[in-house]
Amino acid sequence: MSAQLKRRLNLPLFTFYGLGSILGAGIYALVGKVAGEAGFFTPVAFIVAAILAGLTGFAYAELSARYPKSGGEAIYTAHAFGIPALSTVIGLLVVLSAIVSSAALTNAFVGYLQVFVAIPANIAISITVLIAALIAAWGIKESAMAATVLTMIEISGLLLIIWVGREGLMSFPSRASEFIPTSDTALWGGIMSGAFIAFYAFIGFEDMANVAEEVENPHRNLPLGILIAIASSTFLYCIVAVIAVLSLPAAQLQATDAPLALIYTQNTGSSPIVITFIGLFAIVNGLLVQIIMGSRILFSLSRKDWLPDCLSKVNPHTNTPINATILVTVLILVLALGFNLTALAQFTSFIILIIFAIVNLACMRVKIRDPHPKGVTIFPFAFSLFGFVTIVCFVGFKVWMVLGL
Repeated sequence: MSAQLKRRLNLPLFTFYGLGSILGAGIYALVGKVAGEAGFFTPVAFIVAAILAGLTGFAYAELSARYPKSGGEAIYTAHAFGIPALSTVIGLLVVLSAIVSSAALTNAFVGYLQVFVAIPANIAISITVLIAALIAAWGIKESAMAATVLTMIEISGLLLIIWVGREGLMSFPSRASEFIPTSDTALWGGIMSGAFIAFYAFIGFEDMANVAEEVENPHRNLPLGILIAIASSTFLYCIVAVIAVLSLPAAQLQATDAPLALIYTQNTGSSPIVITFIGLFAIVNGLLVQIIMGSRILFSLSRKDWLPDCLSKVNPHTNTPINATILVTVLILVLALGFNLTALAQFTSFIILIIFAIVNLACMRVKIRDPHPKGVTIFPFAFSLFGFVTIVCFVGFKVWMVLGL
């Protein structure tokens, strides 16, 4: 009999699990880097990224309800195209994205930690990854409960930034026209470059699909939780992005790996102890979810005999894929110790965009073959089609900018 996971996540735990991954992955670490590319139009860059993520979010919402199994994208492509090799490649790309993303988050953690103490980066990275791995190996319900607590802390941090930046935010209505970009090509080049980085901030909702086998009432809770998480994070990101560019010049934001700490100090004149402490928790939360997601993909691929059997071993006490968790942890450490935050975030965004394009294609294929599955919420075909087209255009534009064509 194949190894089984248990359905222990209700809708609130599942939603906070995903929301924690999204928030921890982006706004605490990268709003400054986005500002360095998009300048005063940083909020527009986040909106562009939100549209890209949101369109694909509908595909994930539907496919996760159709096929509520661990493995996410690999399972979807298997049902859509029936090519095991393609499903294995997609699954491994997802794992790679989780590993690279985790390495980026760990680098961001060091940026916030060094506000407190000048600890060597290598030591901080190693300890952080090992702590997150231990929590991930503890158990899915326990991990999700820890993620829920950390998510509440993350949200409180963003609300704190909104509060201290309220004066600038109140001026937004009278200055709204300043945030509307012209049709200038050079201007939009910066916005799109910023959106490419900002897209990383929305990575996380796809992680939710990869714990589908551990969610209660998956046909209802999977799509609902995914869409709530995307909508909530978009709202918070746009407000914080407005505060960021009203508080500091883009060059100052770009130069720091702890942007919210700098924004807090600028608006209050006080030491950023509280927001820095919250930022540490936020980033650890994102790291935790990425480790869980990557290990579940390896578990699923192994259970289908597409990877070695040892990766589908489930610990009888914690009901977690222990060997897969160990492998993901080791690979995160290797990348986190060897690359910087921006490079890792951009590489993650590129991988995820490729995966999202294929997921949209898979969604279109299964819609054509089975347009009205029983008990599953169906979204318009145009969402998946437009999601695929916009992603291809966005990647093409980024390549064009990089090559200077």
